[in-house]
Amino acid sequence: MQPHLILASQSPRRRELLTQIGITYRVEVADIDETPRPHESPFELVQRLALEKAQAVWERSDKTLPVLGADTLGFVDDELLLKPLDFADAKRILKSLSNREHDILTAVALCSAQGQTVRLNHSRVWFRAITEAEIAAYWASGEPQDKAGAYGIQGRAAIFIERLEGSHSAVMGLPLFETAQLLQAHGISVLS
Repeated sequence: MQPHLILASQSPRRRELLTQIGITYRVEVADIDETPRPHESPFELVQRLALEKAQAVWERSDKTLPVLGADTLGFVDDELLLKPLDFADAKRILKSLSNREHDILTAVALCSAQGQTVRLNHSRVWFRAITEAEIAAYWASGEPQDKAGAYGIQGRAAIFIERLEGSHSAVMGLPLFETAQLLQAHGISVLS
């Protein structure tokens, strides 16, 4: 089957979400510098990175298929939630999320012959209080070790989430509502 687009990401969660809505794709990873610029807000950073990923792959493509790029950032108290370096770092991150809310921003960008467009989703996630024993057990599961914010909403960390305001798919890494809007604006039918 001919793909609808090129996905500029190797994230298994983004692939799973596109498949969920019936979009076929091929993957081409973008290699960009993701270093934040001085005084760049998380809102600016996440949108820039999503667009730069899509642009990088679009520029080297034959321009026959649109390119979809995405980026997700979490933050709490103005600190970006990055992938943990080790158990101590994961413990610090998860303690900072315990018994409070944090923000997740996911931007999705599409480059095609019609131009380029970016959409942003802003979600908030509330964690219940997490004990040190739970943090240690969660780390031992292996799940948080490669996840920004030291957790994945689609996995075992779901038991920590008291509530979510926004989009579950965006917290996973691809806001399906905004993605469908982008695809339809660029002539790709999501329901056919």
